[in-house]
Amino acid sequence: MGVLDRLRRDRRASPDRGVETGRWLVAGLGNPEREYGGTRHNVGADTVRLLAGRLGASLRTHKVGGEVADAFDRPGGTPLSLVVPSGYMNNSGGPVQRASAFYRVPSGRLVVVHDDIDLSPARLRLKRGGGTAGHNGLKDIQRRLGTTDFLRVRIGVGRPPGRQDPAAYVLRRFSPKEREEIDVTIQEAADAILLLVDDGLEAAQNRYHTR
Repeated sequence: MGVLDRLRRDRRASPDRGVETGRWLVAGLGNPEREYGGTRHNVGADTVRLLAGRLGASLRTHKVGGEVADAFDRPGGTPLSLVVPSGYMNNSGGPVQRASAFYRVPSGRLVVVHDDIDLSPARLRLKRGGGTAGHNGLKDIQRRLGTTDFLRVRIGVGRPPGRQDPAAYVLRRFSPKEREEIDVTIQEAADAILLLVDDGLEAAQNRYHTR
């Protein structure tokens, strides 16, 4: 019996059992969808939901404090688990930390997908570690994990115009034209995540940082 066959067997026998698999965990940050769906602050969650659908993996409510999905059956690909934390952005750290512990995924195999006001709208960038630049979701994850050694997929939403409060700006929805552009970037971000986990950070940066 192969490794994936054993994992599927264990998963069917005990759906709440965490098993070390060499897998990666991808976390998409946002606020509750019912209130804030479609806003700039939710592009990370949008990306992970898109990726789950693309992989045929159903997000389901989980005891870690969010929705999770497992993708074991990617032909030739690295096993992935996906998580969209429940609750508000500034409490993202708890669900991400619990999902990392449940799946026994070290910080080096954690990918956090989030909005970034320091990037031009619809710009995509990937990196490992670094500061939080005031992003409350990243701050809470860093605090709960006790490390910055995780990977980030950053989706640019741009800075607010004039004197508008950045906190209010990221909670606003995109204009129709902006939505078209950001939807393309979300598709690319999902592609970039798969390239990152399968071929490494440098390969993903080389492909997507030149666009």
